[in-house]
Amino acid sequence: MDNPLGTSPDEVQFRFRDDEVVDHGTVTVDACCDQTNATAVRIEPGDDARELLSFLDRLALVEVNFPSFADGRGYSAARILREAGYTGELRAVGDIGVDQLSHLRRCGFDAFAPDHRLDEEDAARAFATWDNVYQKTVDGRPTIQELRHE
Repeated sequence: MDNPLGTSPDEVQFRFRDDEVVDHGTVTVDACCDQTNATAVRIEPGDDARELLSFLDRLALVEVNFPSFADGRGYSAARILREAGYTGELRAVGDIGVDQLSHLRRCGFDAFAPDHRLDEEDAARAFATWDNVYQKTVDGRPTIQELRHE
C-alpha cells in the first residue's frame, strides 16, 4: 500500500476505540512538523517517531506503515508514542498478518487496516491470545509478576 494520502476509514478492519474515525488523509512526518494544522500523520519505516512528540496533543491519528511483514520498526514507533502519552488513534496499516495482531495491540495499536482483509475468526482468536503476559507494555494488562503480588 503506497498511498501518500493515508488510509480510508473504509479500509480499517479492526478498531478498538469509541470516538469518531478520522476521515481525512495523513501527511508525512516532515510535513507534520512544518504545519500547524496537521491532525493526522503517517509514519513510514525509517521515520523517527520521536519527531512527533511535541505535536501529540494535536494529532487525532497516527498511521504506522508496515510495508513488509518482516519489518518490525513500527512496533517501536507505537511504543514510543504511547509511552510519551499519545492517546489518539494509532493505526497499523500495510502488510499485517493475523499472527502479528496481539503483539501490535500490546504495543498500543488500537486500529488495523491490513492490505488484505483478514479472516474475522482468526483475528478474534489472535486478539484473545495469551491471557497472561510477562512483559509490561502500554496495553495496561498486568504482568504475571504483578498478579502474583496483588
